[in-house]
Amino acid sequence: MPRTPLIHGRNNMCIRSTFRGAFVMRVTATDADDEAYGNSAKLVYSILQGQPYFSVEPETGVIRTALPNMIRENREHYQVVIQAKDMAGQMGGLSGTTTVNITLLDVNNSPPRFPHSTYHLSTPESAGIGSSVGRIKAYDADVGQNAEMWYSILDGDGQEVFNIITDSTSQEGVITVKKQLDYESKRLYSLRVQVTNTHIDRRFEQLGPFSDTATVRITVTDVDEPPVFIRAMYIFEVDEDTPAGSSVGTVSARDPDTVNHLIKYTIDRHTDLERLFNIDSNNGTISTLQALDREASKWHNISVLATELSTALQTRVPVFIKVRDVNDNAPEFAMYYETFVCENVKAGQLIQTISAVDTDEPLVGHKFVFSLSTINPNFTIFDNEDNTARILTRRGGFNRREMSSYLLPVVISDNDYPIQSSTSTLTVRVCACDSRGNVQTCNTEALLLSAGLSTGALVAILLCILILLSKC
Repeated sequence: MPRTPLIHGRNNMCIRSTFRGAFVMRVTATDADDEAYGNSAKLVYSILQGQPYFSVEPETGVIRTALPNMIRENREHYQVVIQAKDMAGQMGGLSGTTTVNITLLDVNNSPPRFPHSTYHLSTPESAGIGSSVGRIKAYDADVGQNAEMWYSILDGDGQEVFNIITDSTSQEGVITVKKQLDYESKRLYSLRVQVTNTHIDRRFEQLGPFSDTATVRITVTDVDEPPVFIRAMYIFEVDEDTPAGSSVGTVSARDPDTVNHLIKYTIDRHTDLERLFNIDSNNGTISTLQALDREASKWHNISVLATELSTALQTRVPVFIKVRDVNDNAPEFAMYYETFVCENVKAGQLIQTISAVDTDEPLVGHKFVFSLSTINPNFTIFDNEDNTARILTRRGGFNRREMSSYLLPVVISDNDYPIQSSTSTLTVRVCACDSRGNVQTCNTEALLLSAGLSTGALVAILLCILILLSKC
């Protein structure tokens, strides 16, 4: 009894190739009839459904593509019916069929294309660096990685002002600000933008370039901007002790907009709590409200505000004012000196080395000159010419009974202009010393005690003196 052929093979198939004659799959049929009995078991394959896209080899059951350029974008899914017939396909033979579902997979054979040749975008001049101006998008009929695109700027007068990046999620080109915009300087820019496939299949290069270009025109819109100072900061210098009302310097701001609004200048009083400075609200000239003292503060840091009268838009600028030194302070002793002279001292003996300080700040350096206000018979001074001086005795044999201390006026002068000088008084006490010059005592009470008087006797003598003085 003749048996019907059975066809074996997968019923679902995915292919990528779109060339004619490309192998798709092979179906195999079996026949239980005896192959030795005529043609009853000889099978012939034919395609019942699926032309003209596919064909089947009659002898082998190999399914192949039948068209030279099958495009997934035109049709993705196909259903092919294959028949296997025994008796070598002759009349009266038995047959069996199978259905094969074929899916055409994507290959990168479609270049990206801009839907428009020209795009128009706009952005305000206040747009920050890196901010988005707008998006453009090309379309690619492929899918997956074959549709991935990359955007770039080829040329144009806006090439240095704008940038374009690729949004990998949306496959859009995002145009961003690369350089600060200024409506008053330039209002229209042009870019030639290119889109290119990231992954290119070299088998389809004959189809043409896998890229496209478009022109992007960007209009910069006006924004009312605050005033702009000519400088980022100002540094002025003024002499100390300059009379109140003296000019320090002038700041200047302009309105960057085409409409030139009037500007008013003010000082931020939080930066000038002592109210040392004033500013002309119309021309920005800064002046002193009182005399400045460098020794109190060498620098003053204030902020000046420029305000548009019509819009109230403000900008501030730092102003640094250096107070130049004027020689208005006299030098004086660097410290308090406790000076003594021994009773048994000899003439020409060094009893003290002195130095001086000056709160002024000369251009070159301090140079002090030391002298005595009058000729002193007991002491003299020697200027070391290194801002120090030595106090020397002019005689020997001092006596505490005659004089317990001496006052020595020392004149100290500077070398700046105008010359400043002061007189500082050095107190020299007379003391008892040993043979090596070491002080033993400088106390006059000890001197009286050494003469045989007790403390009580000294008190009685003093009371008597006071009584006599009160009667006089």
